[in-house]
Amino acid sequence: MENSLDNNLMRLKTEFAKMCRIAESMLEEANALLIKADKEKALEVVKKDKLVDDAEMDIEHGCMRLLLRNQPFAKDFRDISCLLKAITDVERIGDQSADIAGIVPCLSGKIKIKSIIDMGKLAVEMVRSSCSSLINEDIELAEKTQVLDDDMDRLFDKALGEIVDVIKESSEHAREVAELLMIAKYYERIGDHAVNICEWAQFGNTGIHKKTQ
Repeated sequence: MENSLDNNLMRLKTEFAKMCRIAESMLEEANALLIKADKEKALEVVKKDKLVDDAEMDIEHGCMRLLLRNQPFAKDFRDISCLLKAITDVERIGDQSADIAGIVPCLSGKIKIKSIIDMGKLAVEMVRSSCSSLINEDIELAEKTQVLDDDMDRLFDKALGEIVDVIKESSEHAREVAELLMIAKYYERIGDHAVNICEWAQFGNTGIHKKTQ
């Protein structure tokens, strides 16, 4: 029974790692689309969101089966609980990456907000690191990733300033600037989801969740 639980839990962690890679690749592709304003490839990114959704459902069902059949406790129970929580954050990262890609067809590509581009790069780093911290039970990496959220918040504030400057220069691109502001908000939210994943990585190892302290 113990070996079966260990094997099935390892399989679910492998599936989670695959889910993370899909979401991460969606985010990277959305970033590239934003820089190049490639409208044709935007829909390809949006379609990948279903892969993330399907992975979430499969992992959720797998976790529930382990809970019901094996009645795990202590570390095994925490690991399963963490997966159940983390897949929700990864699914949202996929959604928001698809949302960013979906906005690209609305952009002319003429307005470039550097801080937003930087937010995209940081978002990829945070997603990659947070998922790795949970998969590899790396508490130190989780802590380092959480600190990056302060950088994300600073970049968001900086992006707001750049957006205001563009509006002051001309109201001609007001609608496009509004779309860019939404993208910046999506990046900021992705950073928050990465922090959540880090918190679950910490809980899996310590049994203590930051928000419940």
